[in-house]
Amino acid sequence: MRRPHQLSRWSQRLGWSWLLLLVAAALLADLLPLPAFPDLLHTNAPPLTAGHPLGTDPQGHDVLGSLIYGARTVLLVSVPATLLATALGMALGGAAGFWGNTGLRLPLATLLAGGVAALLFVVAGAPATSSLAAWWPVLLLSASILANRLLFRKKWLQQPVALPIDTWVSAAIVALAALPRLVVVLVVAAATEPSTLTLTALLTLVLWPVPARLMRAETRRIQQLPYLEAARALGLPTYSILLHHVLPNSWRVLRVSLPMNLAVLIGLETTLSFLGVGLPPELPSWGRLLAASRLAASSWWLIVFPAVALLFTALALRQLLPAPKAERN
Repeated sequence: MRRPHQLSRWSQRLGWSWLLLLVAAALLADLLPLPAFPDLLHTNAPPLTAGHPLGTDPQGHDVLGSLIYGARTVLLVSVPATLLATALGMALGGAAGFWGNTGLRLPLATLLAGGVAALLFVVAGAPATSSLAAWWPVLLLSASILANRLLFRKKWLQQPVALPIDTWVSAAIVALAALPRLVVVLVVAAATEPSTLTLTALLTLVLWPVPARLMRAETRRIQQLPYLEAARALGLPTYSILLHHVLPNSWRVLRVSLPMNLAVLIGLETTLSFLGVGLPPELPSWGRLLAASRLAASSWWLIVFPAVALLFTALALRQLLPAPKAERN
């Protein structure tokens, strides 16, 4: 009975060791003795070539250096996108599950003032001059507050209006889930200028429905529990209920999905790099290393090493999932 448990422990240790090795290599890449420039005398060199233990690609780039700097790209793009998507999904899904369609009510004047501010931002846009661009958020907020004060003078505009947050969030989740994720990313990435910031925002956009759906379902379940009804009966404010009761008990669901979401985004970013979209051309990635094999079909090392890195990373992230209670006991 101990052997499966010991095997699970060893696999978790190996997974953590691989992830820590990737993080350390990505952070210390500039300090490692890696070739700084392409070696034009050893293009498409096989592994164990002098100065290139894993070989080179058809342009003379060192494969080991490309793998290490590709790990840095993972830290710069996939990890922030996963964290941002989780935070956004937690906020939207938690709001949809906690307030539903009738729980959150705002005065009509506030909604109209927010609409005026959004209309000003869309129509006028950010100023072209840098000096005025720094003051643009302040001017926009001042215009919204002024419109809010003027509208509040009308009594009929002070009536609270229920916001159908659950309907809005559910509709957005269904709309994004109905579209193929890879197709959406390819279309938007091909139509925009390649940059890490744009790609991170795009990956966040396509991933947030996954944690939002989990957070919405978990929040609706928690709302039916006795301790939450007792908190409302005691008159605790809404922010206290959310921070001290809802979020701590719903976070465990998101924590389980976080490693797999990161693995999905790493695979998606690698696919985009393989197709030549999303990232700037000077930024190395595992997908670009795989794409280099199309120029030299016999260079097996250009496929094996990045594929092994992707496989080991996915398996290591799988080991971060919490074990079932039966195993932990």
